[in-house]
This record gives sequence, C-alpha cells and structure tokens, in this order.
Amino acid sequence: MSQRAISQLVGLGIVIFVLVIAASQATYVVQPGFRGVQVTLGKVDPAFKPEGFGLKTPFVASVIPIPIRQRTVPLTTECYSSDLQQVSVQLKVLFRIPETSVVRIYQEYSGDPFESLIAPRVAEALKEVAALRSAERIVQAREEVKIETLTGTRAKISEFINIVDITIVDIALSRELEAAIEAKMVQEQEAAKAQFIQQKSEIEANTAIIRAKGEAEAIRIRGEALKNNPDLINLQIVEKWDGHTPLVVGGGGEGGSNILLPLGNIKRQP
Repeated sequence: MSQRAISQLVGLGIVIFVLVIAASQATYVVQPGFRGVQVTLGKVDPAFKPEGFGLKTPFVASVIPIPIRQRTVPLTTECYSSDLQQVSVQLKVLFRIPETSVVRIYQEYSGDPFESLIAPRVAEALKEVAALRSAERIVQAREEVKIETLTGTRAKISEFINIVDITIVDIALSRELEAAIEAKMVQEQEAAKAQFIQQKSEIEANTAIIRAKGEAEAIRIRGEALKNNPDLINLQIVEKWDGHTPLVVGGGGEGGSNILLPLGNIKRQP
C-alpha cells in the first residue's frame, strides 16, 4: 500500500473519530426522576429539559441533571427553649423539587439545595417554635412542635421547594435537665397516687356511713312495726315454721305470751 493511501486511511479514521466525538457531545439523556438544566457557554437556558433523549450544541453546551424525586434527609439542629435550656433535635426532612423550580434553584443556589436552602430554613423555623416553649413542653408536645415547624418552613420556602413532611426522630436535653424532669414526673405520680388513695378512703367512709344509717333506719322501722302490731311476731314464727308439731309454752294467765317451741328440740324421757 502506497504512502498516499495510508495517509488517506489515517485521515479518514481521524474524521470518523471526530464525528463520533461530536455526535456524542451533541446528545444527552435525562434519566427518569430528573430534569435537565442546559448551560451554554455559561448561560443557563430558562427552560428545563424533560427526561429522555435530546440534542444540544456539541462541546459548548452541557446538561446538568437535577433530581425531582422525593428525598429524605436527616438533620440535627440546636435550639433554645423559653427557659434558656439548650435542646438538640434530630429531624428527617421529606422534600421534593418541583420541575418548574429546577432552573431557578440551579441559578440561585449552588450545590445541594438542601444544604444551601432547606436546612437553614428548617433550623430557623424550629428555633422560632422552641423559643415559645419550655424544654419540658418541647419534649411533651413533640407533635405540636413538629406541625408548627413544618408550617413555618413551608411559609419560608414554599415558592421553591415542596416540603412534604418533617418528622422528629429524637429530642435530647442535658443530663441535669432530664434528671430534674424525671424527678418532677415521679413527684407528680406520687401526688396523684396519694390523692387517689384519699378519695378512695373518703368514698369508703361515706359508704359505711350510708350503710349504718340504712341499718339504723331499718331497725327503727321494724321496732315501730312491732310496737304497732304485736301479732307480727306470731306471723314471723309461722312463716319460719319448718313443718314439725310445735310445743306451746305459755304463762296461762291473761295477757301472758305463748312461745312456740319445735318438738324436735325436746328429748323424750324414757
């Protein structure tokens, strides 16, 4: 093969290589769950690129992928309560970037938008909520603190980011404060127990008084009944008779009382 033919083959190979490189630089692919931001010589295209295959100017334009899927990122922040106690709160922030915001966020906030935009706003909202409550109340009202922090965060960045939810993983206090709160809770439980015992004793005493009054009233009514109806005793004896022939023991005189005795209780003499 002549030198000229070799030169032509080398030149053709170079041309093909350049064309392949140019073709690869002229295309892009945006993966599912992402949107693309095109930057051409430092200028950002105002329209985002949808997911899928597309063409761009080779060598001078690039497409940066921005995730629009929901993300969950942990965050630990410090705040102070209304009684000036330091509280450490571990959070999880669930958020999503709307596709209409990807270009603006890329232009105005460099790097991860969570670090530059979301985390500072969440911390700010939490500090505002914590400053209105004591440390003990922050621990007791976790759901209340979470809802108000979520509402405050959304008010600050709702035009950029969709804050789906905020969850409180843990609230940590100083050891001294935790011990003080625990001691207070024990005292409250003991006081509640003592109050319950006192109420129980009062109820039992009132029940005994009512029962005694009832028995006294019953005795009074029975005494009046016997006084007004002397034959009531005989009636009660008849009602309680067991069917055996009774033995009558009486004074025999006028005004004397007769006593009925069961014969079964008397032993016969031989």
